[in-house]
Amino acid sequence: MTDAAAGRWGRLILLALAMVGGMSPWLAGSAAAPVLAADLGLMPGEIGWLTSATQLGFVAGTLTLAMLNLADILPGRRLFALAATATAVANATMLLADGIAPLLASRFITGLAMAGVYPPAMKMAATWFVARRGLAIGSIVGALTLGKAFPYLLHGVDELALAPIVLIPSAAALLGAIAVGTTWHDGPHAFPSRPFSWGLVGEVVRERELRRVTGGYLGHMWELYAFWAWVPGFLGAALAARGAPGGGEWTIAFAVVAIGAVGCIGGGWLADRYGRRTVANGAMITSGTLALLSPALFVLPTWILVAALLLWGVAVIADSAQFSALATEVAPSHAVGTALALQTSLGFLLTIASIQLVPVLVDGVGWRWALAMLALGPALGVASLGWGRRHVGRRS
Repeated sequence: MTDAAAGRWGRLILLALAMVGGMSPWLAGSAAAPVLAADLGLMPGEIGWLTSATQLGFVAGTLTLAMLNLADILPGRRLFALAATATAVANATMLLADGIAPLLASRFITGLAMAGVYPPAMKMAATWFVARRGLAIGSIVGALTLGKAFPYLLHGVDELALAPIVLIPSAAALLGAIAVGTTWHDGPHAFPSRPFSWGLVGEVVRERELRRVTGGYLGHMWELYAFWAWVPGFLGAALAARGAPGGGEWTIAFAVVAIGAVGCIGGGWLADRYGRRTVANGAMITSGTLALLSPALFVLPTWILVAALLLWGVAVIADSAQFSALATEVAPSHAVGTALALQTSLGFLLTIASIQLVPVLVDGVGWRWALAMLALGPALGVASLGWGRRHVGRRS
């Protein structure tokens, strides 16, 4: 089947830009952590929970979407717009927090709201593409990557000001909500809707091939968010060991996360030609190898360290969209939204463990060795996904 719908690329660009805005509050807590730690006297373990609380909220939100079939019942446009608006408001409340409890509540609710932005957007993009679905969803995940990197850039530009780090991402999310809410409509390949059913989750779970894909996705997620959340710390420690002045790690970290957009789009383009599993496994092998090499990179010349981290930033996210695209192909057509919500929920639940493990390892063995354990995820992901099973992941 070919993609011949007029206006499909314009629809994709619109949705991608809205995703940049809708996802930009995600790492606002991490970017604001140094300022918040100084203002509120946060301990290192509490700083880690600024990211984990967002992840936990997203897990709760996606589980709710899955259990109530909301992503298959509500129009994607309406769900996206409401969720992005709620994201903007919840993120802004971080400025009102006077202690760790209200701060974590703000981050949790922000993550909860973003559950209505990310999975529905992938399904919305898929309604316009079949033969180029890998590229389309890759573009959406690339936009997500740029949005999540945005707060790191703000921190690098203005290190001391908390308000811009918080309010600019909120404003971007609100603009994304307006853009989708007022202009979006699904394409000709829209998925059928059905009434609510408690058994829909069970129907999704019974799909053996979907379980394999989800296993690969879990391995990918073990690495991804811990890398994104802690790459500024790893960089800062490595630069400090070289006697470099502090602060530059935030701008480099922005580039490391943002360059993942290249991996998402490039990975989607390659996957539509050579197979989703091939691209996903190649990306996991590359990123896992770099994780294993991270202790050596820590002490190598700065230009080698930065170049390797940029490559890691490309590879660590290049596979993400392909797991989502595979899910849209192997899940029952009437349960695609639920399948995506369940897959992302399980993946983000796992990220909490790896995010919280990094500071424990930093205390025990130091920054040089702390990220090497991330290689475990890609290794298990490749084992679960397998190579070239049946015809799934090829052009359709």
